[in-house]
Amino acid sequence: MPPDFVQEPPTLDNQYDNDRVLRSYLRRRLPEEMLREVEPELEDLGRLSGGELYDLQLADLGEEPTLTRWGPWGRRIDRIEVTDLWKRAEVLAAERGVVATAYETRHGAHSRIHQMALAHLFIPSTDVYGCPLAMTDGAARTLLESGNEHLIDEAVPHLTSRDPDAFWTSGQWMTELAGGSDVGTANTTARQDDDGAWRLYGRKWFTSAITANMSLALARPEGNPDGGSGLALFYVPIRDRNGLRDGIYVNRLKDKLGTRKLPTAELDLDGALAVPVSDELKHGTRAISPMLNVTRTWNAVTACATMRRGIALARSYAQKREAFGKSIIDHPLHQETLADAQATYEGAFHLTFRLAELLGRTETGEATGEEAALLRLITPIAKLITAKQSVSVSSEMLEAFGGAGYVEDTGLPMLLRDAQVLPIWEGTTNVLSLDLLRAIQKIGSVTPIQNELKACAEAADTPTLKKALRPALTAFRDAVRWMQGALDDEDALQAGARRFALTLGNALELAYTVRHAQWSLNHEQDGRSAAAAERLAAGRINRIADLDSHGATVLTKDFHCPTLFNGHTGGDGAAMEETDLPALGEELGA
Repeated sequence: MPPDFVQEPPTLDNQYDNDRVLRSYLRRRLPEEMLREVEPELEDLGRLSGGELYDLQLADLGEEPTLTRWGPWGRRIDRIEVTDLWKRAEVLAAERGVVATAYETRHGAHSRIHQMALAHLFIPSTDVYGCPLAMTDGAARTLLESGNEHLIDEAVPHLTSRDPDAFWTSGQWMTELAGGSDVGTANTTARQDDDGAWRLYGRKWFTSAITANMSLALARPEGNPDGGSGLALFYVPIRDRNGLRDGIYVNRLKDKLGTRKLPTAELDLDGALAVPVSDELKHGTRAISPMLNVTRTWNAVTACATMRRGIALARSYAQKREAFGKSIIDHPLHQETLADAQATYEGAFHLTFRLAELLGRTETGEATGEEAALLRLITPIAKLITAKQSVSVSSEMLEAFGGAGYVEDTGLPMLLRDAQVLPIWEGTTNVLSLDLLRAIQKIGSVTPIQNELKACAEAADTPTLKKALRPALTAFRDAVRWMQGALDDEDALQAGARRFALTLGNALELAYTVRHAQWSLNHEQDGRSAAAAERLAAGRINRIADLDSHGATVLTKDFHCPTLFNGHTGGDGAAMEETDLPALGEELGA
């Protein structure tokens, strides 16, 4: 009898060398001297990601953090042990500067691009260790922008250290049982002791990465009014040499669908020491907004990295797996499936790294007024659309393995389970869609997005790429036209907000991919990005065209000025010209 067939599993090679999109983007966006300097460390991290770390990830399958609540002699200890992979990830994250790179700013605004490239390579092989890194990064930025010199001196050097022994991670404690996304209903109370020290009392329902050294927490000082304006932001030291500090008690670790390596805890706070981040002792949700800008960027990077990992594994498997007489990579329909996933990844990648560019320019003071406004607009867009795409692509990539994709010990189901948290973390799709509406109202127009589309159109010289861009322009036009019609109907505006946000996200992803594709044709003589752009253009870009201001039929009136709120101007202080978008459409034949 012939021996039983044994299927070769998928393998990963150097995840930097094999990521055409990342390498091409960095060649376009980084100065040549900087790229020569940083590329060796990216190559080395890519080697680790596809080698040692991936092997450790597979060996760590099924392992989860443990909570020991009581010591042998009856003392409450609440000791949490993470898995071997997470222990290794913490050391590597510090040594490789996955947080520190953004704060060393050796390359100015480009330092954020460099950092997010590191994160893009690091996250998929560390079972969402990007979560504590995102909160650490966000906490460092929040403290720096607070101006609280005492807390900056105490915490930021640790949060941004490359020394594993000195490196701290941070949590963020906002979610409570009554609130969820509605953090204004938080019940945690802050009281001052007789000696003037602040103490927190209450229950935090979700606290990710409870193994962190510190956290930023929202609490309501006694006597403050209800609602978000009555909350204050506090710095909470979590650990001392003996473990958890007094007043912090872990009721349990959450039993979650995914991110199971991440110790997410339910806490009781009973006199936990805290320090106000600001003397104002109110408007805590406003004070924590710098953290959300950073963590939402990390969420988008994680979404892209997750898509990329699924595609890499599926492509490797397709070259090893034979069906119906040939490798499945040679079946045209399977090629189509992988190509669709790759195009989605490319669009998500270019939107996400445009966000990283803007974040870096804003933090270093290099951003124009319009760029700062654009950052405010595309942060919720990028987070919400890439998260949804990551779930969809991860599901498709599992299906590409057939039954093996549904079996736990292959490590593949983890991809989909972990991706499913991304639309929830840092604001759900609906919450961020409404946040986008608030951002537009505050800025007063959609000029910054329109100007991005115009810049992409001006960069497109190739007829096929000009044609590919048309659906983006049409979708943007229809989105603005719908919003104009819905401005006087708050219910209709909210009901369509999700489609509106997804339409803008799709349009931007396509436009950015077209712009990069033209550069790649010109400088690399590579048509693969152009093929991705054309594939994106053939998909469903426009999610709003079938809605009118009441959610019913298509608007047929002529399109007019995209300035949405009378008396307001764009982020650069200049009102949008009524003819800008129609002229752009005529130029490209839209």
